[in-house]
Amino acid sequence: MRLTQGTFSFLPDLTDDQIRAQVEHCLAQGWAISLEHTDDPHPRNTYWEMYGPPMFDLRDAAGVMTDVAAARSRFPDRYLKLNAFDSSHGVESIRLSFIINRPRHEPGMALVRQEAAGRAIRYTTRTYATDRPEGERYT
Repeated sequence: MRLTQGTFSFLPDLTDDQIRAQVEHCLAQGWAISLEHTDDPHPRNTYWEMYGPPMFDLRDAAGVMTDVAAARSRFPDRYLKLNAFDSSHGVESIRLSFIINRPRHEPGMALVRQEAAGRAIRYTTRTYATDRPEGERYT
């Protein structure tokens, strides 16, 4: 199962050169970059853990790529996501977000069916990652 969240998610994983090109585009627009990580990729889990503070004052793609390499080294078996924020309207709005690292084994998700009142049926997804405790999910 291949997780598909964010921009570029249906394409093959971006190379470092392609990631750098996206970072350069974001910085040229004046957008701030941040990195996030998680071991629970459920689609409704929108609040991933931040890797360091947002890079509001960074204007060089090399600095972002240094943080990308450090995050990959620290969390090789987690999902890592790069976000670009636009604060030009006084509100931090995500303009671009894409996955830059995946665990070697992506556990996938289960579709859970629940019968409700009357003949209603509700569906939800449950990630197999949460079958194991945090920190042990991809070992």
